[in-house]
Amino acid sequence: MQARIPAVFMRGGTSRALFFREEDLPADPEERDYLFLAALGSPDPYGRQLDGLGGGVSSLSKVAIIGPPSAPGVAVNYTFGQVEVGRPFVDYRGNCGNISSAVGPYAIDEGLVAATEPTTDVTFLNTNTGKQIVAHVPVEEGAAATRGDFALPGVAGTGARIALEFLDPGGAVTGRLLPTGQPRDELAVPGVGTITASLVDATNPMVYVRAADLGLSGTEHPAAMDADAALMDRLERIRAEAAVRMGMAPDARTASEHSRAVPKIAVVARPREYADLSGGQVSGQSVDLVARILSMGQTHRAFALTGAMCLAVAAHVPGTVVAEATGPLAPGQDVRIGHPSGVLAIAATVRAEGSECRAVSVCVYRTARRLMEGWVRVPPRTAGARPLLAAGAAG
Repeated sequence: MQARIPAVFMRGGTSRALFFREEDLPADPEERDYLFLAALGSPDPYGRQLDGLGGGVSSLSKVAIIGPPSAPGVAVNYTFGQVEVGRPFVDYRGNCGNISSAVGPYAIDEGLVAATEPTTDVTFLNTNTGKQIVAHVPVEEGAAATRGDFALPGVAGTGARIALEFLDPGGAVTGRLLPTGQPRDELAVPGVGTITASLVDATNPMVYVRAADLGLSGTEHPAAMDADAALMDRLERIRAEAAVRMGMAPDARTASEHSRAVPKIAVVARPREYADLSGGQVSGQSVDLVARILSMGQTHRAFALTGAMCLAVAAHVPGTVVAEATGPLAPGQDVRIGHPSGVLAIAATVRAEGSECRAVSVCVYRTARRLMEGWVRVPPRTAGARPLLAAGAAG
């Protein structure tokens, strides 16, 4: 008999996720992960997730678990899960900024936070990183507002603007803003050679490399990058080697098999004109750099939000390849990122403390909307089913 689990389907920024209450989920981690995989339609060797609610790409294959608060001043706990499309694997070793933007509206509409017009502030704890986030959510008629004039590149139409503050985002996963203690590292990557990279951990760990070092401009169409198997292999080799250097995996093979969600890798370059996915022209004067990011082995059609927030922090850290691409910035200056779907501006505050830098906060703007609410049906596990890949505990 199929299980029936209460769930809410939400868009947050340029991603979608199924939201679950912790109390409605199985206590056993493996049973819970089976539920997530089945609900979204993974694993699917055809890459479409037709037998579930996923969309066949990493940005549309996500879950969020909302639980009671575990710290003073926090309204709810939030755990993010990245569900792989092609493998039975749920990765909890990082957060998603886009889905974070839907947590505040979810909490308000579920009655977990009292709604106050015109704006309700919702402070929540992301259990993946142990960091607090404050969502400033517009409220209309006692519910999270959806109408507004804020346009988010990569999302059709306009919506109510949600300001999302990530507090003290440095060292979210590794414990240090610069996990190796330096703004640049020379990575000896088998099959690739020596690559200069900046390894930065703010909201999520990231690997930044120069586009030119890989023969790229930084304005490539995502589909063209995905179709270049040799390029994607080189980027994964670099990402895996960086994961080892950051202390996130014992070796590159383990990083590729069990730590695909983080760190993510992005290529960066100085500003230049390019055409976005809608066919519009983005001028070089409207951006501070151009960049492309990979998520779960695919080139993102916009720019993963935690990767963009980390990039904004890195742009204010002297010596990184990101700072090299943007050139000098004023303290607290917005960083305008030219990505496949347009331009994303992010404000980051970074403070020098002795010989190191501290990321004080990052602020971004998103829109979010409840798409569906009800129950998701999950078929029973078949006898002798292959066990799930190790995914780590949630929360």
